[in-house]
Amino acid sequence: MTQDHPKLEQAIRLLADLVAYPSVSCDGNRAITEHIARLLDAADARYWTQSDATGTKLNLFASIGPEVPGGVILSGHTDVVPVLDQPWSSDPFTLRIEDGRLYGRGSCDMKGFVAACLAMAPDFAHRSLCVPLHFAFTYDEEIGCFGAQALTAELAARGFQPAAAIIGEPTMMQLVDGHKGCFEYTTWITGREGHGSAPDLGVNAVEYAVKVTSKLLELREALKTMAAPDCPFDPPHSTINPGVLTGGQAHNIIPGRARIDWEMRPVQASDADFVKEQLADYIAQDLLPQMQRIDPEAGITTEVIAEVAGLERRTRNTARDLVMELTGANGTGLVPFGTEAGLFQGIGIPSVICGPGDIAQAHKPDEFLARDQLNQCLIFLDRLGARLEARGLD
Repeated sequence: MTQDHPKLEQAIRLLADLVAYPSVSCDGNRAITEHIARLLDAADARYWTQSDATGTKLNLFASIGPEVPGGVILSGHTDVVPVLDQPWSSDPFTLRIEDGRLYGRGSCDMKGFVAACLAMAPDFAHRSLCVPLHFAFTYDEEIGCFGAQALTAELAARGFQPAAAIIGEPTMMQLVDGHKGCFEYTTWITGREGHGSAPDLGVNAVEYAVKVTSKLLELREALKTMAAPDCPFDPPHSTINPGVLTGGQAHNIIPGRARIDWEMRPVQASDADFVKEQLADYIAQDLLPQMQRIDPEAGITTEVIAEVAGLERRTRNTARDLVMELTGANGTGLVPFGTEAGLFQGIGIPSVICGPGDIAQAHKPDEFLARDQLNQCLIFLDRLGARLEARGLD
């Protein structure tokens, strides 16, 4: 049995404080981020924040150690998914400890990792680190990684180039170096309303939404034939999922508006380009001429909700090598869910995922983080601090 880390009880108290902030994405994360900033300030961290346009959401980027290039980013998001209509056994925003489990919204995904980082921050500050440790805590990961998109753009603009990034999403402290991208879209169809008894005089938006959806399903089948024989993902091809189709008002009214919410999980960027080009050509060459013969104002537009790049496996990866050394792992894994790791990789920072908890618990009622997982994370971070003090990343 693994011995408890000296900071474990402190990390649990910090996690209780973090869970108490109901930082659901739609409500903002400013209060929890300002709380984290105060804790890091007390640990002598240098930090700056970045707000969204509403001022209700903040990214925080902090550094401990020498002001030199490079270093390691520890990254996590502070927003959580809603609890509305979920049958929780207790208050989701009050940490409940029972049978070695820490129950609360976000305890697993992913305030446990943030709490571990905060518990270790004073220890990092007291070490003579050869390179800095950075903390990147973001907003809106759960609804499109918007915070990380803004943060990585700012880091790139500043010419900031750490040597590695570790994203602490729940992987049971296993090393992960790859996942598919997550691209989300809403396609709007505008037709012409009319009486259901005269369908030829209107432009039925639901009918054209069905045609767009059928095209997406056709492209989904095409993607299956494009998978590389050695692709390690399951399934090994890019996927498309039409998630929501809505439109219309009544049985006897030709619907004038319809909407399709759909997503794509590309293995590689070329698959995403293929889908977008094929769909755009089909709409422009086939559907729009049919619609606009009846009503020139009819149209179809696709709104990009989020295009979050996947995490690609790389032959050379400083973050992977570092985490393998610290954990003793002799291999790496893949996950089916999306993270912010691809965004850090996209600005040239080698990135991996490694964090406490089981993703199977995320987003569910009675979400929990096992106490032992939090302990393992603290041990990992302790080893990281010792490694960066002993010889940096050489």
